[in-house]
Amino acid sequence: MKNPIENILKVFESRIRLGIMSALMVNETLDFNALKELLGLTDGNLASHLKALEQQDIIVVTKQFVGRKPSTTYKATGKGRELFRQHLAALEELIRKQ
Repeated sequence: MKNPIENILKVFESRIRLGIMSALMVNETLDFNALKELLGLTDGNLASHLKALEQQDIIVVTKQFVGRKPSTTYKATGKGRELFRQHLAALEELIRKQ
């Protein structure tokens, strides 16, 4: 018998990372402040989760200046999108088996 949770990925276990990825799946890019406001997080909390996703090549970070202000945007990578879809499919399969 197949283990129903083997395809649930640890990297997405956090509700914050689920929120980040959900937002990035429906938006091409989002900046730091938009994610912070959308998810209701502190700077430090959001930054630590974004860093964890970046380290696993799930998101890509772009830093630039808009006028004189720094702007950091985030985008899900192709790998990140595929892993997130697999994670959601595994959750759906688990729910259907109940």
